[in-house]
Amino acid sequence: MNVDTLLHQYFSSAGNICIEMFDEKNIQQVYRRLVEVLIHQPEVETSLLQGMSYCFYEVMDNVLIHSGKTVGIVITNYSEEQHLIQILVADDGMGIRESLAQNSEYANVSEPQALEYCIRDKVSDGKGMGFGLYSTSRLINTAGHKLIIRSGSHTLTANGDVVVSETDYWRGTIVYFELRSNMDIDSSAVVDHRTDPAEEFEDLFLGDNPELENLW
Repeated sequence: MNVDTLLHQYFSSAGNICIEMFDEKNIQQVYRRLVEVLIHQPEVETSLLQGMSYCFYEVMDNVLIHSGKTVGIVITNYSEEQHLIQILVADDGMGIRESLAQNSEYANVSEPQALEYCIRDKVSDGKGMGFGLYSTSRLINTAGHKLIIRSGSHTLTANGDVVVSETDYWRGTIVYFELRSNMDIDSSAVVDHRTDPAEEFEDLFLGDNPELENLW
């Protein structure tokens, strides 16, 4: 994967850019490290972090479960001036259409259809619940500027309307989204009230860390 290309195409604004490679062994550490960068920013709403952190991990985990690859890349950026969080997760694996086609229900979908389907509830290749990108799309509808999912020769863009267009080829999948960091949201609504992201966030990031807890 060409990191310079990803930075040029998706991260034009200055801020606190972090770039990490992750695999099965270090995904938890990378995820926690990048979220804690945002936890230390006083202008970032806690409820936004609760919903974001749930979706963020799901998108990272998708790489290891669905791409056929053992390594992914994640790039994050926070701009206090613009109240903007940017997150990108990418791999060079099989892509969304080929992954979904492993489920007989989606064996004959086209690449544009696969991109449309992947943000729907319970759409999966059979190796997961089909909830990660669905909840991410709900997060964008609540507190986001845009969601971009690029795979193969097509790109889905969601910023109110959902549009799938033909674009330059990317081997694998890119998931990129932008969030308004000063938005106070109902994090449970992001996950359709199926779990408690506020409690999960507190347990994971605040439960045994007095320094972080004192930030609130």
